[in-house]
Amino acid sequence: MMPNARFSVGLTGGIGSGKTLVAELLASHGASVIDTDQIAHQLTAPGGLALPSISATFGDAFLTAEGALDRRKMREHVFADPEARKQLEAILHPLISQEAESAALQSPAASGSYLVFVVPLLVESGRWLERVDRVLVIDCPESMQIERVIRRNQFSAAQVEAIMATQATRDARLAVADDVIVNDGQRDELTAAVARLHDGYRVLAAKKEAELGHQGL
Repeated sequence: MMPNARFSVGLTGGIGSGKTLVAELLASHGASVIDTDQIAHQLTAPGGLALPSISATFGDAFLTAEGALDRRKMREHVFADPEARKQLEAILHPLISQEAESAALQSPAASGSYLVFVVPLLVESGRWLERVDRVLVIDCPESMQIERVIRRNQFSAAQVEAIMATQATRDARLAVADDVIVNDGQRDELTAAVARLHDGYRVLAAKKEAELGHQGL
């Protein structure tokens, strides 16, 4: 994955932390948001680029009648088998990176003042740390993550904890963060924090653009 000339932010956080909400707020201020979860859904929808490899690796039993990835069945499978999770990631991660790069170069996705890549597994994948200029971590207490996902997805607490166990720890995410937003339920504070970050990112984006202009890039 090659570094992009445009200023970019890698937005990450654990499940239920509020990544989507923060991304939407940044987009409302004018950032170009590229969500790798959405890309993953496109890759595994009927006709998606990842399906031939998934079918060859795991079998057609992991596809729905419509020809999409059976996400629930695959989720249960990879949580029970770490090797299977690695196989799935080996299929999806390069394709996600490729599609994200393509989206970053295209309009209207690339028309904002800077780029925001929403990457749930940014820390785990490693390659994204070299791709972005700043890492923004959305943080909240783990108990709040569990509560939100149970309410949103109707998962059991055990299911949510199993998902969290496959993700980087809270400490590991915070260790690589350039910026942190605490999303503990105070919406006014969250909105204000996002607005402040956006103003800062616009300044950094303009600075990077000017520096590249002086270099003739």
